[in-house]
Amino acid sequence: MKKQIKSTLWIHLFLILTALGMLLPFIWMVLTSFKSVTESTQMNPFSFFPSVWHFENYSEVVRNNNFVILYFNTIMMMLWRIVSSVLFSAMAAYAFARLEFPGKRFLFGLVLFQMMVPPQLFVIPQYLMINELGMRNTIFALVFPGLVSAFGTFLLRQFFISLPKDLEEAAKLDGCNIGQTFFKIMLPLAKSGLIALGIFTALFAFKDLLWPLIVNSEADAATLSSALSKIQGAYSINYPQLMAASVLAIWPMVLIYILFQKQFIQGIATSGGKL
Repeated sequence: MKKQIKSTLWIHLFLILTALGMLLPFIWMVLTSFKSVTESTQMNPFSFFPSVWHFENYSEVVRNNNFVILYFNTIMMMLWRIVSSVLFSAMAAYAFARLEFPGKRFLFGLVLFQMMVPPQLFVIPQYLMINELGMRNTIFALVFPGLVSAFGTFLLRQFFISLPKDLEEAAKLDGCNIGQTFFKIMLPLAKSGLIALGIFTALFAFKDLLWPLIVNSEADAATLSSALSKIQGAYSINYPQLMAASVLAIWPMVLIYILFQKQFIQGIATSGGKL
């Protein structure tokens, strides 16, 4: 018994140290955002906390950048990508998991193939499409690459495969068609998968840098990630203001994770299944 307790303590100690090691860069970023330029660049390992807290770093960054517009563009991009990706991926996943139609295996192979191809290959065709539509520097341009999701189709297909077929048979006996069976019975049962896909989509959209930089070049149409890359160029020496901008940029995703961490972990844990 004592040996088991000792082993458990060592495991918990290792996990705590690992967690602290992962949190250390974020803690350093937050503390650096309150330092002066001189203090942030000096090579003193013991200068962890700022000697004087410079809150003006945040006010300077906010004054030079319209974070209201940046938050709005980023949130709208994430929201519409989540809605479209979850809806279309769920319908495609249900078709691949439950329905029989000609070319099913071939079409699903194309979905898997799209997951294996680097997304940078689609940048030029997508840009030409947006340019022909005259939709550059708009919210739609930001949402366009995330209207469909091969990853979401694959992920949700695993959920639908794991559900018992008796549910569909019972719904058919009650007079439900395919649409009613999908929306009223099968879709609510895949709630954890939908939430997991929504969180993944939000994360991928938030981290997307290349596409917003290319398609939305105007400042009023930028997102947090693209604006942060420009701030990095503007404040290449002023590390405190760069760190302050980084803190202001990442807090929405931290809040999303705190609010939905249970669903996120549950979705990841239950997303495995047979192909």
